[in-house]
Amino acid sequence: MKSVVCYILVLALVPIHVYAAYMYWDTDFDAISLANITSQGQVCEDSSTVTLFMDGDASISADNSVTSQLSCATDALVTEYKLSFDGDGSSATGGSNTSYQAYDSFLSTPSAVTYVAVDDNVEVTLFVRVQNNSDEVADSGLYGATQTLTVSWVGP
Repeated sequence: MKSVVCYILVLALVPIHVYAAYMYWDTDFDAISLANITSQGQVCEDSSTVTLFMDGDASISADNSVTSQLSCATDALVTEYKLSFDGDGSSATGGSNTSYQAYDSFLSTPSAVTYVAVDDNVEVTLFVRVQNNSDEVADSGLYGATQTLTVSWVGP
């Protein structure tokens, strides 16, 4: 008795799309140097801008850990951040400007950046604002913080 082996070959035709996607910052943000706080109610604010190049939609999230709070060895300041974009996401690549948020909730919902085909970049400005806590004056010293923004691909 001979064995007969049958093979059934099933082909599924799926269109293949080749899409060269890119998304990158042109550089790191420059360090932001704030003026010295010299009185209880003084608020200090400054910013830094970089360009984000992209060919699809993205989102930007932030580090919400204590490393993003302006502090020294013995004290911390009320620290808030916001973002602004040079495009609005409809006529030019960009997004909606955010309002100031505390360091531990800044961009906890990522900020959408919408790509517009004729514009492959957006200027992103990070603002920081600091002040004393309402019930105290911070200790003298050198204060520092590191804010990390992460851009994530959303799609074409």
